[in-house]
Amino acid sequence: MIANRKMTYWMLVLTLLLSVMVPTGVFAATGDINSIAIDGENTTIELGVGKTKQLKVSASVEGSTSKKDVTSTVVWTTSDASIVKVDEGLVTALKSGTATVTASYNNPSTQVGSKSLITIKVTDTYTALTLDYKLDGKYSLDSSASDLTVTAKAKVDNASIEPKDVTADAEWTSSNAGVLTVEKGQITLTGSGEATITAKYAGLTASFKAKVTSPYSGLKLYQTVGTTDTEIQEKEDLELIMADKEVKLRVKTVLASDSTTNSDVSDKATWASTDNGVATVEDGTVKIVSTGKATITASYLGEQVKVDIYVRAPYEAILLTPSGDQMMFIGEALAMDAGVRVKANETQDVSDVADWSSSNKLIATVDDKGVISAKSTGTTTIKASYQGVSKSMKLTVLPTVTKLEVEKDQMDVYLGGSASLPKVTGTKLDGETVDLSNAITWTSSQENIAIVEDGKIVTKELDDSVVSAEVTLTGKLTEAGTGLTPNESFPIRGTTVEVKVSVKEKVLTLLASEDSLSIVIGTETALPQITAVYENGVEQANPTGVEWTVSGSNAVLKTTVDGKKLKGLSKGSATLKATFENKTVSFSVTIEPKITKIVVEPQSFELNIKKSKSIKVTGYYTDGKKVTLSSKMGWVSSDENIATVSSSSVKAIAEGSVTLTGSYQGQTVTVKVNVIPKLMKLEVSEKKLQLAPGSAKTLVLTATYDNGKVVSVTGSANWTSSKTNVAKVSAGKIEAVAKGSASIKAQYGGKTVTVSVSVK
Repeated sequence: MIANRKMTYWMLVLTLLLSVMVPTGVFAATGDINSIAIDGENTTIELGVGKTKQLKVSASVEGSTSKKDVTSTVVWTTSDASIVKVDEGLVTALKSGTATVTASYNNPSTQVGSKSLITIKVTDTYTALTLDYKLDGKYSLDSSASDLTVTAKAKVDNASIEPKDVTADAEWTSSNAGVLTVEKGQITLTGSGEATITAKYAGLTASFKAKVTSPYSGLKLYQTVGTTDTEIQEKEDLELIMADKEVKLRVKTVLASDSTTNSDVSDKATWASTDNGVATVEDGTVKIVSTGKATITASYLGEQVKVDIYVRAPYEAILLTPSGDQMMFIGEALAMDAGVRVKANETQDVSDVADWSSSNKLIATVDDKGVISAKSTGTTTIKASYQGVSKSMKLTVLPTVTKLEVEKDQMDVYLGGSASLPKVTGTKLDGETVDLSNAITWTSSQENIAIVEDGKIVTKELDDSVVSAEVTLTGKLTEAGTGLTPNESFPIRGTTVEVKVSVKEKVLTLLASEDSLSIVIGTETALPQITAVYENGVEQANPTGVEWTVSGSNAVLKTTVDGKKLKGLSKGSATLKATFENKTVSFSVTIEPKITKIVVEPQSFELNIKKSKSIKVTGYYTDGKKVTLSSKMGWVSSDENIATVSSSSVKAIAEGSVTLTGSYQGQTVTVKVNVIPKLMKLEVSEKKLQLAPGSAKTLVLTATYDNGKVVSVTGSANWTSSKTNVAKVSAGKIEAVAKGSASIKAQYGGKTVTVSVSVK
């Protein structure tokens, strides 16, 4: 019981303390407003002057998820009442500007305040744009600047507000910049004519047509010499030379109302040159730069006058000595002379007054007297200029060298051809080499045979009976000439190198004694005979320098006391090649065992004219094996007018007899060939005989050929009897043996005739 009383006591004490420490309003009740927000808060709303906008405020309520409209309950204020006013959220735009509208709410139960802000930007609403200008828009090119102004005003959609001057903000344009231009209301006249001036602002446009007239009928150009001005007539040119250096021009206006009244406007006019590389102009002063043509123009208030000037050089050319591109070594000096041609065969020395320059002073310098000093390796352009004419030369500076060497000192060149010169190098001080080929001058010991042109050895001709000749080419560094001071520590100038050139007639073809070889394993065979035929018709048998090669491992080339020979190693084939100068000839080689016997079939035969027949040749090796050699025999006919032979085929040409000879591995065989006309008909003197036993009869057999020839072939024919016990025959003689019948046949040249014999 006592414990419950103590608990109640302490609870009352705690409640009393809380009521003292915390205000009653902190504890919000359901339905209280927590915060407010203007629709579109923290944004900017634009309104035209005189326009209104109703703002709405929503509140967040304690214990509710929905918003409450408190527009009429909040307190409304504006940061600038002269720009906008606000009444229960209705904003009215009064004048252009920006103001902040604030909605405030103070919760009476919690004493907690809430605010929401929105920015209102008020802009003027324009209904029309007007332009104020002077002189009714009719100007003269000499009008004063105060008359060349135009003002743009924008009328506001509010009768109580004066139109706004928007001259500086408007967009200005001119329809013809050649007449006038306009910027921020300021007009600049550029020429006579008409142009429309237009201003645009806030979507509005206003314009007016201006007319510009010139008080001048034109401009006149004068050349001033001393105190005298001489008028330059229309289409007149000024002929100048480089020595003129500077010309003074003046420009004067011509009044339209009085042509005798002129006004010098040289310092007011705009001057221009079409080519500043020829002449420049400033305030009428023309300065000569180089030779050529330029047009000088003076412009003033829309008028223009011009004159063509021609700047010429007083001299036709400048000459340099030494002439052409030059080569120097580091440490050398070269005194150049410059001269101008003043008349035929007369040159005026201008070395001391010419302008000398080097395009790269790191490589070489040149003083005002034309003395060049070589400084470092590389190339530079040395130029001399005088009175509008100039001459340049390329200078190559080479490193210091102590000796010269040629890449090769012997060369072969075919007649009618050419070859590049061998490279010539110089040894530098550090031991490395530098290519000096372009610094060498070459001479020939026989210029009628070979010379040097454009860096190449060019051959000319040889005597008709000569197929080669030796020419010595000498290469030399240019010697120190007039004006050149060499480097005394390294006197390389004048050093020479030599190249021996063998000029050769081209080989037209190589002829060989045979085109194929057959060699025996283990034996050495002499190489074929070679004949070189040159383009000039000269023939050379077995020329020195033929290079022989053999392919494969079946044969090998051996060098013997009798020269090179071909030795067979194993059965097979190889290709032998002979190369001489620019030509090569090949031979097919067969390597085989030794053949002990050669048999040819037939050993003799007859052949009709224009007919062909093959010869069969068989070779026998030591082991008994055989091989066909028909096409390998190298057949030769004793008379090719009667019969020819190719490979193993014999062709009859004309009537007669020939002997064909062939050989292989040193063994020779022959074949007899009898060429006869073609047999057209075979006839016997009697086709039927009646004989008594023991009697005999000799017949005659004749052959008729395609050439019309008739020959008795009785003794050459093959005679046979069907029954030798009735009748027998020999060389056309028929002998009756016993009663009966028999057929006697005679065969010759592929034809047969028959004779019937009755023995009674």
